Amino acid sequence: MIGGILTSLGFVFSAFAGSLLHLYLGLGVLAGSGWALVFAPALGTISRYFSRRRVLAVGLALTGNGVSSLLLAPVLQLLLDTFGWRGALLLLGAITLHLTPCGALLRPLELPGDPSALPRGPLAALGLDLFARRAFLVFALGTALIAGGYFVPYVHLAPHALDRGLGGYRAALVVAVAAVADAGARLVCGWLADQGWVPLPRLLAVFGALTGLGLLAVGLVPVVGSEEGWGGSLLAVAGAYGLSAGCYAPLVFGVLPGLVGIGSVVQATGLVMMLMSLGGLLGPPLSGFLRDETGDFTASFLVCGSLVLSGSFIYMGLPGAVPSCNPASPPATPPPERGELLPIPQVALLSPGAPHSTLEATC
Repeated sequence: MIGGILTSLGFVFSAFAGSLLHLYLGLGVLAGSGWALVFAPALGTISRYFSRRRVLAVGLALTGNGVSSLLLAPVLQLLLDTFGWRGALLLLGAITLHLTPCGALLRPLELPGDPSALPRGPLAALGLDLFARRAFLVFALGTALIAGGYFVPYVHLAPHALDRGLGGYRAALVVAVAAVADAGARLVCGWLADQGWVPLPRLLAVFGALTGLGLLAVGLVPVVGSEEGWGGSLLAVAGAYGLSAGCYAPLVFGVLPGLVGIGSVVQATGLVMMLMSLGGLLGPPLSGFLRDETGDFTASFLVCGSLVLSGSFIYMGLPGAVPSCNPASPPATPPPERGELLPIPQVALLSPGAPHSTLEATC
């Protein structure tokens, strides 16, 4: 709720900006802080609400990113043409204020595995003590590396298509194909992960590696002969990248309860978002620097794809990412769902000391 108010205030403050500094403060500080307070608690609460279909629930929530990417671009252009940039920011402030009642609808649950007492000390309050757990440390390092390349296509895929000889609308089509594939894959992968056929850390490493390979393929696409060409090869690799990146997104947050326990999942989600934001800050500027130095985006996508592959390789250190030499007995069946909320989670999979916890998986 507080995040919705801060986000709205950030847009409204920016609408009355008289200098670039005001925009930095409004959009960067106020709205950025508000989004942080919205995203992490929302995803963490979803992980606490669901047990058997947790990854699918996360995938459904994250699908909104892909849908909004397609819908907001023309809507924002219409607002700019009709009301100007100040009016558009005011309207965005009114829209984002709806996050406050949405937050009021998220009912907190008391679940087995929640800490019985408040955390002691600033490190525990911020969740920084989670880095003392080997599994989460490995996960955090791999995620930080992947984030350095994961967000580059959001910024430079369309300019890369233009460099490859596609016209403006055809370059936009490349981005649209990647966005649609991304949104659809989040749902399919969420369903697949919840079937329990493959351990979540293994799926995370596999789809992370496929995302890195997709970035490499995007960088190696040859130049299109003319602007009238449709760039079939670039469309194909952009779609493949969108599918793999979409499969990766829900797994990042779906694997957290098994690594840190359900009681620490909200703190872990916030830390993961911080690491991904740091990667998002470094990746696109590095890509732009390489574009300026080399004259095209080939080196940019190759370097960013290498970062994603490196992070996926680090994921191999997670419990269950590599097939066990002595497979453990299958975990207990999750409890049946009781409507939309699951007040009793699958403790056998979430508690670090449980007999079938992923933290106990060894080779």
